[in-house]
Amino acid sequence: MATDILMPALSPTMEEGKLAKWLKKEGDPIKSGDVLAEIETDKATMEVEAIDEGVLAKILIAEGTEGVAVNTPIAVIAGEGEDPASVQSGGGAKPNGAGGHPAPTPDMQAEGMADKAAPAAKTGDDAPKAPAAPAVITNKAQEPVMEEFPADTPMVTQTVREALRDAMAEEMRRDGDVFVMGEEVAEYQGAYKVTQNLLQEFGPKRVVDTPITEHGFAGIGVGAALAGLKPIVEFMTFNFAMQAIDHIINSAAKTLYMSGGQLGCPIVFRGPNGAAARVAAQHSHDYSAWYSNVPGLKVIAPYTASDAKGLLKAAIRDPNPIIFLENEILYGQSFPVPKLDDFVLPIGKAKIHRTGSDVTIVSFAIGMTYALKAAQALAEQGIEAEVIDLRTIRPMDTETVVESVKKTGRCITVEEGFPQSGVGAEIVARLMVDAFDFLDAPVLRITGKDVPMPYAANLEKLALPTVAEVAEAAKSVCYK
Repeated sequence: MATDILMPALSPTMEEGKLAKWLKKEGDPIKSGDVLAEIETDKATMEVEAIDEGVLAKILIAEGTEGVAVNTPIAVIAGEGEDPASVQSGGGAKPNGAGGHPAPTPDMQAEGMADKAAPAAKTGDDAPKAPAAPAVITNKAQEPVMEEFPADTPMVTQTVREALRDAMAEEMRRDGDVFVMGEEVAEYQGAYKVTQNLLQEFGPKRVVDTPITEHGFAGIGVGAALAGLKPIVEFMTFNFAMQAIDHIINSAAKTLYMSGGQLGCPIVFRGPNGAAARVAAQHSHDYSAWYSNVPGLKVIAPYTASDAKGLLKAAIRDPNPIIFLENEILYGQSFPVPKLDDFVLPIGKAKIHRTGSDVTIVSFAIGMTYALKAAQALAEQGIEAEVIDLRTIRPMDTETVVESVKKTGRCITVEEGFPQSGVGAEIVARLMVDAFDFLDAPVLRITGKDVPMPYAANLEKLALPTVAEVAEAAKSVCYK
């Protein structure tokens, strides 16, 4: 059977790329492992390998073609005994595994399934279990105290990416001192398209492309904030903010105190934090716990589009330096967002996403995907979990967590960061002081594994938390 070669995705947010070069030509014999072509985006170059033998029957996309959508057939390999001249794309042709897997989706990555097909079942016991269905997410919690907008508020569905863009645009219209700077935020519309169309509306003086020097442009941003402007500094990833951490901590976070309250620094540092999909250790670090250790900083890590919008608007208005941690996997996920003229949420207030009486699950950012799916799976087994989204890591809403634990008597925490000195460890420490007498079981932490993030998809899966781990921990503290 003929095999279609599909345009692969270099990352879960990639939508299209350039077919840079063909390394084989029509009529060439193909063996498994042969490199057929090179594709590239502005970020990386990738080789497309064959996994089947045959003959390269047809090249469907010429080399040098830009804007090739992910999963577009780019070539066809004829199988043994087939006439290459008569082979057509589609029509029963199977996709090439190396270049033909669908692009990883957010749900696949959340389950550690990116770039990995389901294993073949050997016996009934070995058959892969279907994951819990995605939880139905609303931005209006069941707890009356958590209602953050009127019940009859009209809603619009937006991706997290769109909500962040709207938050910045609204604040830039409201306040002429607000501006955005960072790598590719202007002409390219943002490395992850979060700043899309801002250049067209506000111009190059307020949407500023910078060189690839985080130490440089973060310092410029801090200086602008100390002088009275309100910069939004975008890091292409918070891994690169390591270059700028002296400005963030020693200048932005400490100057208000060291100046005796005379110099404030109203600045937002924002961008993707933590793991994406197969970007290895230097692009996968979760800095939530790092920055939450520093007095003078506020640290926000939203999950839903609604929270991303409401909290980013609040961060831009705050007179203090803010670390606003986003997640690349979440950018494309859609959630309901209230259609209000000025939707702003309070910094430092957690949100109860699901009420329950048996166990409290506390998480934030992408960790909420594991928490909510585990809660749904647990409900099918008779365990009702209360799921709390911290939303803000510093200041942390300890009161909401403690009140929940007083009700359930049990708690587990979920995060993708490392176990030592993590956010979960801080929650455990606070519960030991404020809720010890109400606990019926030890507080358990589900974290990323204590190892630099591997590149290989199968190892990356093992390094990240899973829904099954969260569910098992919940059953363990419930003695089930």
